[in-house]
Amino acid sequence: MTTPQLDRLSAQCQRLRLHRVDAELSTLLEQAAKKDVSYADFLDDVLALELRAKQEKHRTMRVTMARFPFQKSLETFDWKFQPSIEPKVIKELATGRFIADAENVLLLGPPGVGKTHLAVALGMSACALGLRTMFTTAAGLITSLGKALYENRLEERLKVLTQPKLLIIDEIGYIPIDRQGANLFFQLISRRYEKGSILLTSNQSLGAWGEVFGDTVIASAILDRLLHHATTINVKGESYRLKEKRRAGLLRPAPTPEPAE
Repeated sequence: MTTPQLDRLSAQCQRLRLHRVDAELSTLLEQAAKKDVSYADFLDDVLALELRAKQEKHRTMRVTMARFPFQKSLETFDWKFQPSIEPKVIKELATGRFIADAENVLLLGPPGVGKTHLAVALGMSACALGLRTMFTTAAGLITSLGKALYENRLEERLKVLTQPKLLIIDEIGYIPIDRQGANLFFQLISRRYEKGSILLTSNQSLGAWGEVFGDTVIASAILDRLLHHATTINVKGESYRLKEKRRAGLLRPAPTPEPAE
C-alpha cells in the first residue's frame, strides 16, 4: 500500500540514486516503527544499507572489468593439498599492502598446483579493496601487444595496461615468446616498474626464463625489474587435476617393471 508521502519519498530516493533504500523503503519504515528507533539510528541504518549496496555494485563491476577466467576465493583454496604454501604469506598479500607499495608477486610451480586459483583469489581481494585489476594470460598479452604494434597504437595499449593497480599475467612459460614479443613484454614491465603491481604465474623456474623469452639479456632485464620489489612463492606438489582423476579411478598406476634376469 502506498501513500502520497511514500510516493514522494520514493521519488526523492530515485533522484538521489538511493536505489537500495528505495527498494526496501516500506520494510525499513515498518521495522523502524516497530522497534521505535531514534531518528539518528534510523538514518544510520538507511545510509549504511545504501553504502553496502553501492560498494557491492562497484566490487562486482571491478570483478567484471578484470576479466577473470573464473571466480575463486582464498576460502575455497585447499591449503592441505599444497603444504608448500604458507597461508600467512598469501593472506598478507590479500591485504593489498603489496599493491599500495607497487610491489610484485611471482607464483612459480608446475601445472595444476593452484597458481591460477591463488592469482584469481588475490585479484578478487584487490577488487574488494576498491583497486582496479586486470587479468590476462601471457599468450593473450603478447598477442594484444603485437597487434597494437602492427596497428601503430602500441603507446595506447601500453597506457591501458599501466592503468590497473594490479595486473595479473598468467601462464608465463607455457608458450615460447619470440624476440618481438620479449621486447614488447619488457616495455610493459618497464612502464609499470615501481608504479603498478604485477602478479604473474609461471611453470618455469626463473633460471629458465632466458629460454622462455629466447634472449637471456632481455630475460635478465625483465627479472631485474620484477624482482627488485617482489615476493616469490614456489608452489610444489602434485597436480590437483591429476589427483582428482586418480581418486576417481580414471588414472591407472604405472606398471611395476619386471626385474632383469
